[in-house]
Amino acid sequence: MSLKVAVQMDPIHLIDIDADSTFALMLEASKRGHDLYYYMPGELAWAGGTVRARMRPVAVRREHGDHYELGDDTVVDLTSMDVVLLRQDPPYDMSYLTTTWLLERVHPKTLVVNDPAEVRNAPEKIFVTRFADLMPETLITRDEAMIRDFYREHGDIIIKPLYGNGGAGVFHLKPGDDNLSSLLETFFQMFREPVIAQRFLPDVRKGDKRIILVDGEPVGAINRVPAEGEARSNMHVGGTPLKSELTEREQEICARIGPELRARGMIFVGIDVIGGLMTEINVTSPTGIQEIDRYDGSNLSGLIWDAIEAKVR
Repeated sequence: MSLKVAVQMDPIHLIDIDADSTFALMLEASKRGHDLYYYMPGELAWAGGTVRARMRPVAVRREHGDHYELGDDTVVDLTSMDVVLLRQDPPYDMSYLTTTWLLERVHPKTLVVNDPAEVRNAPEKIFVTRFADLMPETLITRDEAMIRDFYREHGDIIIKPLYGNGGAGVFHLKPGDDNLSSLLETFFQMFREPVIAQRFLPDVRKGDKRIILVDGEPVGAINRVPAEGEARSNMHVGGTPLKSELTEREQEICARIGPELRARGMIFVGIDVIGGLMTEINVTSPTGIQEIDRYDGSNLSGLIWDAIEAKVR
């Protein structure tokens, strides 16, 4: 089966080909003989009842400094594609939401991965609240008094933007920290949305595990250990990736959430687990598959494409 695959993503010349999950998916698609096309979110449009994008044929290869080649750009009706990969990074803002509304006009005639309506309805730090018993103690609000009460109750907390990503804006407030007022002032000036506060999990020192699920089934994991003096485990801020297997508790978490992911058409999902508690369900643009492949010798991109091809058939 040869598919026409459009990839909606961030600028291709800026990606890290040794870590980027979108690049890995594109390499696998090319290996399978699928035709690849590339466009950025700003090149998406609605006109005359059709959703279109200014896109270019693209060839990819694992060569540093020469990892892609683009053809001539053409405005294309997305219903002529078999698959659209929704892969631009957050922020999860009105620009991001607009792309989901537009792509919803072509899905499922053209399979959008992940389902754009479900992506819109499942921002990472809110979707996880459907499984509150699997989470650490959490507060989502703009009410400063509630945040102060939460801090007094738990004494050691993490505060972060509700719609942030990649570890940006994550702060660890230890007992007795006198920066809470200043931090909230800054957050409330920068963001109109609530913030999220969570009880600090000391087990993060042992690692923040990223688990990949494909069509609701866990297929691999990697443990990300924060650098000394750092509360964030994200690899681009110094987190160290380590080979990891799923614990019994993590298997239980995946069994709980898997049917919900499958029912929502979320083919490629990454969840974050610290000390047996789930902190996020990443559905917008999950990452981690190259790191897992490197340690396990697996091919998670292949499993994702198996699931996509099965749905297209």
